[in-house]
Amino acid sequence: MSDFAPTEARLRNTIQKYPAFPREPAVLVRLVKHLYKEVHDEANAVMRPYGLNHPEYNILMMLYGAPGNAMNPSQLADAAGEKSANVTRLTTRLSEMGFITRAASEDDRRKVELTLTPAGVELIETFLPDIVTLLHRQTRNLSMLEQAQLEGLLKKMLAGFGG
Repeated sequence: MSDFAPTEARLRNTIQKYPAFPREPAVLVRLVKHLYKEVHDEANAVMRPYGLNHPEYNILMMLYGAPGNAMNPSQLADAAGEKSANVTRLTTRLSEMGFITRAASEDDRRKVELTLTPAGVELIETFLPDIVTLLHRQTRNLSMLEQAQLEGLLKKMLAGFGG
């Protein structure tokens, strides 16, 4: 989506028809949507050779960053930004592939704990160089200061949800 002109034209038409329509919030939300699509598509392309997709990558990375490489499903859903049902589907597949295990929590036998296997850790450490390259490429047009500013602004925007 390198040309935003058609979106601008649609926004002008919408505002002409409905003057109270808020241009700036609409543009921001649309840009976030387009960014998500690009990030998702590029990550899927990078992960394809590893037999994974972007949501599976996210699940693995949340576990990799967790103490003991383990989380319960609700923590994982929150961290990965996925619905519980989707986490169940994703973790079932990752478990079948041998990258994570499911076990009763040592603290509470009613809770399930998801843990990376050694094969899961090895896979992550194999694809991380490709992910590092991808992340640098995706942010190459922003200085470090701009990246920090954008992070702060996106966190501020995100804090406005759910309340």
